[in-house]
Amino acid sequence: MSQQVPPAGVKLSVVIPVYNERFLVGELVRRVLAVSAPEIREMEVLLVDDGSKDGSLEILRRLAADHPDRIRLLEQGKNQGKGSAIRRGIAEATGDLILFQDADLEYDPRDYPRLIRPFLEDGADVVYGSRFLPSERRRVLNHRHTLGNKLLTGLSNWFTDLNLTDMETCYKTFRAPLLKSIPIRSNDFAMEPEITAKVAKRECRIFEVPISYLGRTYREGKKIGFKDAFKALRTMLKYSLIDDLYAEDEYGSHILHSLEKANRFNRWMADAIAPHVGARVLEIGAGIGNITSWLLPRDLYVASDINPHYLDYLKNLALGKPYLQVDRIDLEDPRCFDQWQGVFDTVVCLNVLEHVGDPLIALRNMNSALAPGGRVVLYVPQGQSLYSSLDEVLGHRCRYEKPALAEELRTTGFELESMRDFNHFGIPGWYWNGKILKRRHFSRFQLKVFNNLVPLFRPLDSLIPGRGLGIIAVARKM
Repeated sequence: MSQQVPPAGVKLSVVIPVYNERFLVGELVRRVLAVSAPEIREMEVLLVDDGSKDGSLEILRRLAADHPDRIRLLEQGKNQGKGSAIRRGIAEATGDLILFQDADLEYDPRDYPRLIRPFLEDGADVVYGSRFLPSERRRVLNHRHTLGNKLLTGLSNWFTDLNLTDMETCYKTFRAPLLKSIPIRSNDFAMEPEITAKVAKRECRIFEVPISYLGRTYREGKKIGFKDAFKALRTMLKYSLIDDLYAEDEYGSHILHSLEKANRFNRWMADAIAPHVGARVLEIGAGIGNITSWLLPRDLYVASDINPHYLDYLKNLALGKPYLQVDRIDLEDPRCFDQWQGVFDTVVCLNVLEHVGDPLIALRNMNSALAPGGRVVLYVPQGQSLYSSLDEVLGHRCRYEKPALAEELRTTGFELESMRDFNHFGIPGWYWNGKILKRRHFSRFQLKVFNNLVPLFRPLDSLIPGRGLGIIAVARKM
């Protein structure tokens, strides 16, 4: 999901949750403000007081008053936990990158440039600062606490299939748009394994760099304890089972992702259209590449979308694949097709046409990208009588009838080659959830059951009479 940040340096947002740290927070903020490096163009510090009762808040107010151009103070009012404070800081951050900093002196702000370089040089999405990679120095501390950290990291790695050395590190840095798109539910230290699980499932480019570490003991004020280890384990289990990966946005990413993770259904769809797909392909609305990956490799494959989070996914998919390009293409904007005039022998457009305001403009734009005799391969939902609350939340303009789709293709310069019903078995579930229960989301359990039953449905689908839940249409450019 890589997206390069400006080579001239970044605006860095440092989020510092504070709870009862009056003896250390002043010196910590001084060290943060002293950081100067060519990698950092500008830095804002977001101090989030989480209901401190020891005089920390008064210190933070003085610091914010002394540095109004660099520090913003956010007051929680009452103690809600580290995760809650971090969530508040993320919402208020305005930088290119967001970095977490504890309010004590265990972590050294002089490591900021090291944490930023992978974004500038390697297209990182996330960078963890590891206390256990070889570094210049670290304080020698309690052996059993270190083992506990390594055990939690190992368990997290088992669930996420990452090979991190330090999941529980404070120093985590993210591209801001990515982090803002991830819902953080944990209010306490469990946010660490939660975020790790979610960036793993979103297939981010994660890097680790060694950092210096001056850990403190419990006598000196360390707050994380034994009970937090059990909360962390519970969180790992929870988010290994639940795909809560997107905050609600204008693209409906949180809903669309749950549909796109139905891998067996996606394979069925890809196999159904593959005989009609040529060597030079443009895919409109590629999402996170679930269909794309089944159609590769090709001489040229351009995967497109308008959702910035999905474009990041596709850029990761394209790494090491010189034949795969990624482009932002708005199906109703002719300018997006200027560089692709007559380039492709196939345009694949699945679950997109029903979203656009003017399908004739969209089809003409796809026509312009095709060489003479090239094909468009479409999938659209079928049957206006099935239109329901699920269509509304997904932003469907309509559900198509075959004559209407055929007429739109003819009007925009296509000759219809074939049209077939697809997924008869999905109709009862769609009708029950959308028309009867009027749901506005999909049950993850139902989706998993349906996805697991796809191997049984596939060979029988073409034998079922009547219309399917969708239509696959293939048409040739006249």
